[in-house]
Amino acid sequence: MLVANESIMLIPRSNDDESTIVKATWNNQLIAESNHTVVVEGNHYFPLTSVKREFLRESTASSVCPWKGTANYYNLEVDGETNTDAAWYYTDPEPAAEQIRGRVAFWKGVQISE
Repeated sequence: MLVANESIMLIPRSNDDESTIVKATWNNQLIAESNHTVVVEGNHYFPLTSVKREFLRESTASSVCPWKGTANYYNLEVDGETNTDAAWYYTDPEPAAEQIRGRVAFWKGVQISE
């Protein structure tokens, strides 16, 4: 298990502008697309319903954030390539992070574009 460094909590920003579509792309494949992301600490959290689940594989990794709680991870699998622990989510976030329940964020080379 990884333990995240304590960081400053930022106020989340919702991307509810119907005209702004945020996309997550990896290995030339669209992984997620939504105009209703929540941005926390610079990361777009996509509604799970906007993520193409056929590219997600459960990971055994987890990490702990002092104010968000325990994060679980997904590996991404696209065209035979794996990006280990490239997506994370909080099954049961702390009350201060309730707005990211049911949402997934990406890193490790996943391109986020607006």
